[in-house]
Formats: sequence, C-alpha cells, structure tokens
Amino acid sequence: MTDTSRKILVTSALPYANGPIHLGHLVEYIQTDIWVRFQRARGHEVVYVCADDAHGTPIMLKARAEGIEPETLIERVREEHEADFAEFHIGFDHYHSTHSAENRELAGEIYRALRDAGHIATRTIDQAYDPEAGMFLPDRFVKGRCPKCGAEEQYGDSCEACGATYSPMELQEPVSAISGVTPESRESEHFFFRLADFEAFLREWTGSGRLQDAIRNKLEEWFEAGLSDWDISRDEPYFGFEIPEAPGKYFYVWLDAPIGYMASFRAWAREHGEDFDAWWRPDSDAELYHFIGKDIAYFHTLFWPAMLHGAGYRTPSAVFCHGFLTVNGAKMSKSRGTFIRARDYLDHLNPEALRYYLAAKLGAGVDDLDLNFDDFIQRVNSDLVGKVVNIASRCAGFITKRFDGQLAAELPRPDLHQAFVDEGEAIAAAYENREFAQAMRRIMALADQANQYIDEARPWVLAKEPGREAEVQAINTQGLDLFRILIIYLAPVLPKLANEAAAFLREDDLSWTARARPLTGGRIERFKPLMTRIEGSTVEGLLEASKASLGGGEAEASGATGDAEPDPAVDPIADTIDFDTFARVDLRVARIEVAEHVEGADKLLRLELNIGSERRQVFAGIKSAYAPEDLVGRHTVMVANLAPRKMRFGVSEGMVLAAGPGGEELWILSPDDGARPGMRIK
Repeated sequence: MTDTSRKILVTSALPYANGPIHLGHLVEYIQTDIWVRFQRARGHEVVYVCADDAHGTPIMLKARAEGIEPETLIERVREEHEADFAEFHIGFDHYHSTHSAENRELAGEIYRALRDAGHIATRTIDQAYDPEAGMFLPDRFVKGRCPKCGAEEQYGDSCEACGATYSPMELQEPVSAISGVTPESRESEHFFFRLADFEAFLREWTGSGRLQDAIRNKLEEWFEAGLSDWDISRDEPYFGFEIPEAPGKYFYVWLDAPIGYMASFRAWAREHGEDFDAWWRPDSDAELYHFIGKDIAYFHTLFWPAMLHGAGYRTPSAVFCHGFLTVNGAKMSKSRGTFIRARDYLDHLNPEALRYYLAAKLGAGVDDLDLNFDDFIQRVNSDLVGKVVNIASRCAGFITKRFDGQLAAELPRPDLHQAFVDEGEAIAAAYENREFAQAMRRIMALADQANQYIDEARPWVLAKEPGREAEVQAINTQGLDLFRILIIYLAPVLPKLANEAAAFLREDDLSWTARARPLTGGRIERFKPLMTRIEGSTVEGLLEASKASLGGGEAEASGATGDAEPDPAVDPIADTIDFDTFARVDLRVARIEVAEHVEGADKLLRLELNIGSERRQVFAGIKSAYAPEDLVGRHTVMVANLAPRKMRFGVSEGMVLAAGPGGEELWILSPDDGARPGMRIK
C-alpha cells in the first residue's frame, strides 16, 4: 500500500453533558483514536475534534435540581469528560462545547441558508404539554407504547424495538417522564426542515459507498416509508440557542449538535491560523469522517448531509457506525457492577488493556461486541504481557548485562526482519479499513514468530559456551529489532506503552516507514516492565467498586453507544426468581405446521405452531440455524402464556425455546418421542 499525503478531519459523536463517560461510550472514542493515530503514523495531516453536547431539556432540569445554572453544570461535566478521555489516551486536537460562540454562529448561518432557500416550513402542531410541570415536553420526556409495533416503555421520538419514528402524542398510553401525569395536547407553532426536498440527493449520497451495507439497507426502509419533515424547534423554557427572528423558539438539540463538529473545528482553525472554508467548502480536497453509534445513524446519514448540502457545505466522505457494548454477555447492569464508569475503571486497571481488548474485537461492521472479563484477563496477559513485552524482557537482560546495552552491528536473520516489514502492508490495510481485530491477529502472529525465533536460537545456552558472545549479542539484537517493529504496529492502540518502549530502545521515530530500518549498532536503556499481568481480584474489585458507586438497576441506553441484548454465547446466570414465579411459565409441546422466511427480516422465521387446542403464530430468531423446510413436522417447546407482541411483521403469540451460542450453533428444544402437541411440560 502506498499513500499520498491526505488531509483528514475526523470526529466522534458528542457525549451528552449531563453524566459521566462509561465503557459503552469508550468503544467509539477508542476506535476513532486508533484510526486517527494510524493515519498520523502513515504521515497524513489529521485533525480530530469533538465536543460536549450541551443543550436540551435534561440538562436544564438537572441544573435546576442542583440549584445551579446550566452553564455551571456543563462546564463541570466537560472538565470531567476531558480528564477521563485524556487518561484513556484519546488524543483530540480540540475538545469544545456546543454551547459556544462558534456553534451559535454556524447554527444561525445554516438555518438562515436553509430558510432562505425555502427548506424551512412553519406550521401549528399539537404537542405534549405537562400541566403539572408547566412546560411542553421534549420527545424523550414522553414514554408509552410504540404506535407501530406496540413495544412498551418507548420514548416519544423513536422505537428502540422496531426503529419507527413518530411524534410523542402518537404514543399509546403516554406519560410525562417529569411528573408522571398524562400529557395534554396543546397547539404550538413549530419550524420544520423539509427533508423530502433532498430525497434525490440523499439517495445518490447514501448509495455512493459512504456507508456500511447494514446502514444503507436500513436507510432504504426509511426512503420507502417516505422522508418526513423534521421538527427543528422547541418552545421555552429550553436550554439552547434561540432561533433567529423567532423569540421564544429554540433550536432542537439535534440541529445544533452535529454543527458542533464544525464549531469545534472552527475554534481549532482560529487557534492554528487554518482556513476553515478550505476544509468545509463543497470542492474541498480534505476528507471528513464521522464515527458514531448505530443508534444515531438516522440523524447522521439523512438530516446531517441534507443540512450541509442545503446550506452550501461539503458532506461527509463516510460515516462509520459501530455496535453496542455488553459486559460479560449481558446488558450493562448497575446491580451487577457492569455499568462501569470510565473513572472507576481507571482507578483499578490499565487503560491500555481496554484499548487493546476492544481493538482485538472491533471490525468494520455494526455488530455489537462483548467485554467478557475472563477473556479480557486471558487475552491481555497472554498477548501483551506473555508475547510482546516478553520479547523485550528476555532480550534486554542479555544486552544490558553482557554488552553494556550495546546492540550488534548486524542482524543474523535479515530475512526475518524483512518478513516483519512486509507484513506491515497487510496490517496497514486492516487498520485503514477499521478491521482492527484482523490487524491484532496479524501482529500477534508476528509476536509468536519472534518468540519462536528466540526459543530456537537459545541464547541462554549459547551464553554458557566460550566464544559465542557475538552470536548471543546478535540474536538478542534481532529479538529487540522484531520487538520494535511490533511496537510500531501496536502504537495506534498502545500509545503510552509505545512511547515507553521507544525510550527504552532510544528510538524516537515510530512512524510506519521507520519499521524498515533495522535496530542495530545503537545502545538501549535498562529495561523496565512495560505492562503487568491483570489479576482476577483486581477485576472483582472494579466490579464491586462500580456497584457501590452507582447503586442498583439496569443501565439506560446512552447516546452514541447505548446498550444491547445479551450475547447468548456468554450469557451469565440471571438474577434468581422464586418457584411461584417460575411456575407461572406455561411450557407446552408444539408441532411446527408451517415454517417460512420473513421478507425483510435477517434473523426471523415465521412459524405456525399446533399446541393441541389451537394454532399460534410465532416469529423466531432461528433463521441462521434452520432452513424452513427442515422444521415442518418437528416438535418443539414453546412458552404458551407469553403476552402477544406486535412486531413489524405481525403479531408473535409465544416464544420457541432454543439454546446455543448463536449463528449456526442454535438448537430449538425438542421433546422426546411420544410427546403430543399441547402437552404441558412440568
């Protein structure tokens, strides 16, 4: 791979300024930071910006509850966020706030451009109003049942179960999250961005290779449903920017939040004498990449490019979405101590251990990933301590004690050095494509080769034989040369360890091209441990501390990262229930009469189940393991008294029981011969 110099602007989604950074957030910032550091190692000009998302009703209400001004709250939270990011080695070039002069300027400018071009409409709407709190309610402060699929406990803007979007008053059985009362419907004039004006542009933009396949396919559903006008205003009281020429009306937080990317860059550009327009005009030769969670793809892949295009700015080169984080196979939980704040982690564990573990699991797709602490301990100890750092430890002792830190003038195996150098192109391609797990596998395979070379050369045996000193020096110099190449490859993931290793080797160049030069002829410093093993007791201490600091309960989804369903391959034992509760579960033998694919569903099969007295329709997520024709006529076990659930594809009237880690390894439960449909399992 050969690169010409590139200008790259990179952003991560903006963390909301009313709470701490947690491990779910860090998936994104670590992923982005690794990519940015790799691009810099390749010699490109990269600017990485971010900001706190500082507007909205939640911040206003939290500040009111604490008896302080919103500005005081967001400044305090911003300091906490920046401190956490710094200790995880997230290397922002500029970290800003959406409550800034730059953001106010740009939000007003973009709004006026859209308004003057006819892309803003006004109309009177019925809006949720809390008569007890005396205020109109933001979408997220109304909860109820989804009007499309019937899922309960959904917010007033979108359904986490089926992905539908709607207005709060369309919810079934809505309640105010502030006071608990049923909201009233009151009229208010609102401002709307006419998204449908940009349908042709968006179809071309989303289909031009800028998005992952899964995201592009999801957008097709939204195109088919029709692009709706987007409500961009909120009524006072509201903490945010007042809309120009519209007293008492404020920009909805999702309008000025993405503009915060531009505002942060503008602040950086002013500090560094850089031309803002050269990066943001439509004909710019700079690249622009957004790293976000898949739950906010709608805003970043439809509204955001349409706003930019309509206001005369360049659009993103690509938007990279990632999945959610689970811990020990389950949704992050405060009661289990697995809803872990960044600060609690930092008090117990090395931040670079987490950086490496996430890198070893991250790919270019939007799949969720699991932080399994047993695997975490084993992988970090085995890969980083047992393989990589071990090379330096075992070779440095010989060079320091026997040769006063002096390296040999030549390598005994220049072919092995060259093989390590050549592998750098495949590793670089994996980094470039955000296939970090693949890059880590290749790097660890090289580490295995380096350790194998030392084991076979046996310098500790040669050191006991007279006249073999030069060989011992050369072998250990070769080992440290290979270690240095590994460090260059790992530097985007482990920047602190890489800098300490460079100081030990007296090498200050960790650029990608520097790997070609052999480490020979110089001197090294005395070796000091670069990373220590993780003990299980330390992780247990972290989980206990996290549990104590947050109290009980399940974690709520959060911004760009959020939560996900458990990975069945590593699902832990759930909290206990009593026998009476279990006895209420009605398990019945069912014969599968019909099995067929569900159009538009990746994981579901539609089953018709005979349970003796009646037939039930069930949608089962077993498509990866079974072809429909293999199921017809088989007996299985179903939960017969599960409340029906309305889904996008129809009503599911029960649940088929299955077990296994997932994918093709998923087995429906089958009763023994002689079981008949409708028999109750006791």
